[in-house]
Amino acid sequence: MISRRLRVVGVLAALVVAAPLLAGAAPSPRHTGFCDSFMSFLCPKPTPTQSTEPTDPVDPTAPADPTAPDPSAPDPIDPDAEIPVDPETQPPASTEPVPAPVDAAAPIFTGTPAAMRAGGLSFTGLQGISIVGVPTADGGSVRALKISADSITITGFSLTVRPPDQDGLVTNADTMELAGNVSVYLGSVSASSMGGAPLTIGTDTPPPLDDVSPGLLDVTMGLVGSTADSIHYTNTDQRIVAAE
Repeated sequence: MISRRLRVVGVLAALVVAAPLLAGAAPSPRHTGFCDSFMSFLCPKPTPTQSTEPTDPVDPTAPADPTAPDPSAPDPIDPDAEIPVDPETQPPASTEPVPAPVDAAAPIFTGTPAAMRAGGLSFTGLQGISIVGVPTADGGSVRALKISADSITITGFSLTVRPPDQDGLVTNADTMELAGNVSVYLGSVSASSMGGAPLTIGTDTPPPLDDVSPGLLDVTMGLVGSTADSIHYTNTDQRIVAAE
């Protein structure tokens, strides 16, 4: 016990003697062994440093992870997205006439269609509109627009039949009604829809059924011929017109 006290006193005395010598001198690090033995409160506290874990170096020659997204790649395309199409690159619509198969049920017609005018034309049971070929009296055939329906009613009916270089016959009637298995064969149609829109129909391509099914107004057509179970006129008037 006495030896330890003498030891502490000796150390303090040494510090007192050394103090004037250290005045103005730059501080020097204390001996680690001295700090570890005793009086650790005199030892400088170590400055905490931020620990950094070493990272693996990147090898520029290593192959890229195939599952990693490529920042230079374009955005993926939505398969359901609508892709705009440049109309200038669209192929032009075909202007070729549709085929006209021969209508075996059609009778033989004259080669020159009659000129028909009507204030209105309406249908019941409209079944279809198609392009067909029909036989003619000269042994040939012509293309015709075939309208099939249960019945067709024509109001303000006027029909002019004029063979080439011969007198013609004009028939007028308030109405013309065709009923039962009606087939009307036309060379051309110019009319107005029920909504007032102009409508022109030829024998190259059949029109949409929806354009015709409500009915037609102010009709001018080339009538090749017609068939039906019954044909009825009201208030008929006929007259001969001289050949032109």
